[in-house]
Amino acid sequence: MLCGGKKYYLAVALCIITLTSMVTLSYLRLQRLSHLPKIIQEGSRCRGKITNSTITPLKDNRTFIISPYFDDRESKVTRVIGIVHHEDVKQLYCWFCCQLDGKIYVSNAKIDVHSDRFGFPYGAADIVCLEPENCDPTYVSIHQFPHGNIDQLPRFEIKNRKAQTFPVDFTVCISAMFGNYSNVLQFIQTMEMYKILGVQKVVIYKNNCSHLMEKVLKFYMEEGTVEIIPWPINSYLKVSSKWHFSMDEKDIGYYGQITALNDCIYRNMQRSKFVVLNDADEIILPLKHPDWKTMMSSLQEQNPGTGIFLFENHIFPETVSTQVFNISSWSSVPGVNILQHIHREPDRKEVYNARKMIVDPRQVIQTSVHSVLHAYGNSVNVPMDVALVYHCRVPLQRNLPRESLIRDTTLWRYNLSLIMNVNKVLYQTALLNSK
Repeated sequence: MLCGGKKYYLAVALCIITLTSMVTLSYLRLQRLSHLPKIIQEGSRCRGKITNSTITPLKDNRTFIISPYFDDRESKVTRVIGIVHHEDVKQLYCWFCCQLDGKIYVSNAKIDVHSDRFGFPYGAADIVCLEPENCDPTYVSIHQFPHGNIDQLPRFEIKNRKAQTFPVDFTVCISAMFGNYSNVLQFIQTMEMYKILGVQKVVIYKNNCSHLMEKVLKFYMEEGTVEIIPWPINSYLKVSSKWHFSMDEKDIGYYGQITALNDCIYRNMQRSKFVVLNDADEIILPLKHPDWKTMMSSLQEQNPGTGIFLFENHIFPETVSTQVFNISSWSSVPGVNILQHIHREPDRKEVYNARKMIVDPRQVIQTSVHSVLHAYGNSVNVPMDVALVYHCRVPLQRNLPRESLIRDTTLWRYNLSLIMNVNKVLYQTALLNSK
């Protein structure tokens, strides 16, 4: 009797497991079917106004479209980088128009709000739609409804449709330039250090800056080094210059920095072998290698399968100066002379030391500021004896005496090239008068 009871319970358990599996599979199948593109019009033509704005609000004023990107790393989808209200935006649709057959397809979008919102109501989001089969749509419209008039919807070009060989090795993403940014001398020094280290392109999401800074940006744009992405986020949302909602109760934190970084990753996915995520006052300084190319070759060889490399951030307070490179002609240029700041703050054991990143963009799905949220490849923390982030800014440990700081002259290894290159830029921009 006891044996028979065991068999009965085992059979019941197997039935429950089988039934649960069937229900789960059916649910997943229905979920996928609900996201498959459906034809809503035939024999039409692709219409709607093409928009080239960096930030485009939808009519709900709760959804802001940055740019769509083709992504076939798992399945054939259009991934739209956007900003959404994490509670109010529940449903969106991608409207695809196929030029060849004139059919308009609508896909139910998956809305994936990034986990690093830091308490703000608006955050970066991936709006992901399966693309129609036998169609490589060039444009997509995003709408709150599966029906409507396509003529009234803005159209966005789907970038990354054509695979490219990488024209550059390193692209730096800087987001966002705001607060009437005017640290001209440090910016020029940082740009020239980037070039010495092997950077070919710097992408800047610019909200605003000083008139003099505009002049410098124009020079670097004409040179071909800088690409400016207009970033007028404060025209649409109440923006904070703080990283957490508890510090400043606005719509979105730090001028939408996380959204800009994610857009920069996808924008350069087919254009750059590596993408560097840091700020305009930060330089990843190699200690064992002369430049980033040799450093990254070595790191990749030591860490096969790794796509995300994290470098420790170290503060070099601008309040502590060493007057070895006190170049008098630079005194008329506003900003910090980083060559005078070669003392760094010691680590604080109780405080997390933030990191900045060099990534293979094709291995990144979603990124935050100091880490990657979702990726295909592994992450590795780069040892400090290999490289560190030189971060020249106001001190974090204000009460430390000079003798408690660590003298670090790594930057001076580049002083001859750096001084010569900075002087060239200052003369070419007429910030210094040539004699």
